[in-house]
Amino acid sequence: MSYLQKLDAIDRRILEILQSNGKITNAQLAVEVGLSPAPTLERVKKMERNEIITSYHAKLNHQRIGIGVSTFVLVTLKSHNKKHLEHFVKCVNLIDEIIECHHITGAGDFILKIVCKDIQAYQQLMLEKVSDIDGVDNLQSMIAMSTYKDSKVIPIPDGEK
Repeated sequence: MSYLQKLDAIDRRILEILQSNGKITNAQLAVEVGLSPAPTLERVKKMERNEIITSYHAKLNHQRIGIGVSTFVLVTLKSHNKKHLEHFVKCVNLIDEIIECHHITGAGDFILKIVCKDIQAYQQLMLEKVSDIDGVDNLQSMIAMSTYKDSKVIPIPDGEK
């Protein structure tokens, strides 16, 4: 079912705040949006039930936990039938180092974001796992040399349209 919850200004403000600080207490969130805690919590719970809010995460510093390489890999498959696409996606979901997978248009079929400890670990991952996925025709790697923006905050469109 595709349920689209109408978001008012308070809902949008709640989402903006929670994206910036998922650890905020309900009491503090209520103060920031100008409601009492009970209706604030009810709004959050409703957005969770309607899958507007799907999870809460801690953002990690890659370097401090030993992730030294981020890459983007353009993947072209040999065939584009549903069976091959589903097989590829299933295999990708089993590889922890692949943190994003997008089905795209253009030069390739998928783009992957991969993080690894170092170049050697990345090379091993590509040789032993990614290139071994049945149906993969071509892989083109692009190594991120620097990251200038890595936001997980999604702009909330206003409800007036």
